[in-house]
Amino acid sequence: MALTFTNFTCTGFATTPDTPAQIHVADDGTVAAHAQPGAQVIDLQGAYLSPGWCDLHVHVWHGGTDISIRASEAGRMTGVTAMADAGSAGEASFHGLREYVIEPHAETIKAFLNIGSIGLVACNRVPELIDWRSIDIERTLDVIEKNRDVICGIKVRASGVIVGSWGITPAKIAKRIAEMTDLPLMVHVGEPPPLIDEVFELLGPGDIVTHCFNGKPAGSIRDTTALFKMAQDMADRGIRMDIGHGGASFNFRTARESIADGLRPFSISTDLHKVSMESPVYDMATTMSKLLAVGLPFDDVIEASTNAPRSVMGLSGAEGLRPGLRADFTAFDLADTNIEVLDSQGNTMVMKQVFEPRGTVLGCDWQSAARRLP
Repeated sequence: MALTFTNFTCTGFATTPDTPAQIHVADDGTVAAHAQPGAQVIDLQGAYLSPGWCDLHVHVWHGGTDISIRASEAGRMTGVTAMADAGSAGEASFHGLREYVIEPHAETIKAFLNIGSIGLVACNRVPELIDWRSIDIERTLDVIEKNRDVICGIKVRASGVIVGSWGITPAKIAKRIAEMTDLPLMVHVGEPPPLIDEVFELLGPGDIVTHCFNGKPAGSIRDTTALFKMAQDMADRGIRMDIGHGGASFNFRTARESIADGLRPFSISTDLHKVSMESPVYDMATTMSKLLAVGLPFDDVIEASTNAPRSVMGLSGAEGLRPGLRADFTAFDLADTNIEVLDSQGNTMVMKQVFEPRGTVLGCDWQSAARRLP
C-alpha cells in the first residue's frame, strides 16, 4: 500500500530549500513526487526522519556460528534497515550465509568475507587463522567472484587470540586478496600480535579499522602519541575508523579523548552478537547514544550511522528523498534520559540523551521499532 508521512524533521538528507513537508511512497516502494491515491497516512508526531540506519559490523550467521544472532534481532525491530555481517562466514560456508540469511530478509544484508576459510564457526575456541592451512586463496577468490553482489569487503581479525605466533601474515594475505579483487579490507585490531602499527602500515584509502576506540593495552590508538597521530593521518587519507563496540572493543575514555583531539569515527557499528547483545551493546540506538554522550556531535552521529556506512554497502544515503529511489528510512526521537551504561571494560557512564527508534520504512512497508535496553 502507498504511504504518506507527515509531521517529521528530516536529518541526514541533502538539504534543499524545498525539503518536503510530506514524503510519499508509491505502491512499488519508491519515493513519489506527489501523494498517491488511497495512501495510508502515518503521522510521525514530530520525530526525526533519516536515511535508514546501517550497522556495518554485526554477526548474523545464526546457526552457522556459535556466536551469531538472528538478523531480525539486529535489524528493523531496533531501527536498522541495512547491515553487514563482519566475517562470520569464510569461503567454506558463505553459500549458507547467503541462502539462509542474506536472501530471505527484508533488511539489506551484505557481508565482509572472512579470510579464514571456516569463519567464526566456533568463535575464538577454534580460531580461524591458526596457520597457512586456514586460508584457501583460490576458493576465496572463487566465492568473491560468484557473490560480488553481496560481498562488500574482506575481513581479517588481526589480534593475538586469533593469529597467535602467525602475527601479521594473515593480514598481509587478506590485504593482497582485497587488492586483487578491488574490495576494501576490514581489519579487527586488538591485543598483539601483531602490533597495531604493523596493521596500520598495510592499509590504504577505503580500508576499515574496526574496534578503533578499543582500550586494550598495546592494542589501542591511545597507547602512544605517535600511534594516535598515525591514526589521525590515516583518517585524513581516507582510511575509515569504525566503532565495532562488541563485548571487548569499546572504551569510553579512548573514544572521548580521541574525539576531543579531533578524530571522529567514519562509522558507528555495534559488533552485535549473542554475548554483546545481552550486555554491554544491546542495539544500534544505544551505541549511537554512547557516541553522542562521549562528545560526537548529533549530525556526525547521524552521518556515521547512515550515509557513511551505507556508502560502503552501495546504498542510497543523503539523496534518499529523490523520487524513484526505494524508500529506506528510520524514524526516531532524541529523548532526555538518565541511563547508566557500560563500555567493554566495565566502565560506567550516565547518558543524558538517548536515540529512540520509532519505526522503519522499507519500500512501502512501515514497521515499529524500539531500543532493546529499558
